[in-house]
Amino acid sequence: MKPSRIEEVVKSVIQTRWPVFLWGPPGVGKSSIVRSIATQRKMELLDVRASLLDPTDLRGIPTVEKGKAKWCSPSFLPSDPKSKGLLFFDELNAAPPLVQASLYQLTLDRCVGEYKLPDGWSIIAAGNRAEDRSVTFRMPAALINRFVHLDYEVDFEDWRDWAVINKMHPLVVGFLSTRRELLFNMDQPDKPFPTPRSWEMVSDILSSQVSYKECQDIILGIVGEGAMMEFIGYCESAISEELIKKIINDPNSAKLPKKLGDQYALISYLSFNLEKKEVEKGSEVLLGRLAPELGVLLLRNCLKIRPKFAMKKGVQEFISKHKDVI
Repeated sequence: MKPSRIEEVVKSVIQTRWPVFLWGPPGVGKSSIVRSIATQRKMELLDVRASLLDPTDLRGIPTVEKGKAKWCSPSFLPSDPKSKGLLFFDELNAAPPLVQASLYQLTLDRCVGEYKLPDGWSIIAAGNRAEDRSVTFRMPAALINRFVHLDYEVDFEDWRDWAVINKMHPLVVGFLSTRRELLFNMDQPDKPFPTPRSWEMVSDILSSQVSYKECQDIILGIVGEGAMMEFIGYCESAISEELIKKIINDPNSAKLPKKLGDQYALISYLSFNLEKKEVEKGSEVLLGRLAPELGVLLLRNCLKIRPKFAMKKGVQEFISKHKDVI
């Protein structure tokens, strides 16, 4: 199930009392979806690493009051009855069996001993699959049966939408637009391999004003040799920032790149810098000069960054002319 669909399903399920389990390989954005939902719903997010828990951590420790034992609930669990949030058990199936067993009552009855989870809280868990070659323990059938299970699949279109909103570096977005299969590749999981998370790391490094030529060894240590060599090769032959700026300064008549990779790089650069007036003005003009499908991609990117972009005259003309492909 692609990420955008998973997000819709999770939003629906958390309206009920049933917990959700997200299955997927490492580095694809499972925890990011949970954080996104919490932010959108203005809910608290309590991220608990199940693999670091002890079997007794959830129940707490006993104390004696008036000659009777009373369990003191752990302070990290939510206690305000009016609060709303997501209790997120990440890496749940990386926790030992006894820790997983300690979650039986909490996931089904929303309580542990004398502790009761506030009504405004929902439970979400996530974990890697055995075939992902991660550290995992087999989940007990009784625990499996307490969750709604969703399988996470990497989807490039969903990732590109996320990348535009989060301003991933144009070179990364442009490269992966031409080599989509390198967004996620676990052919050599015993060495660094490309994932959405690792490409975000590459983007952060490039955005820190470090040239791709100066950080080849770093990129190698993030995405592995094969992906690094292809990415560096793309960067070396890609349209330069200087040429892109010339196009922006003369959007009506400047010569546009012919290579598809350069066209993606141009679109990514425009999206990344849309807050600049000259870029926004250039984007409006370039919509009509690019091939329709690329113009639609640029329009989508711009609207995600700045919805008011749709009010511009050139944009409305483009939408009217190409409404059959939008």
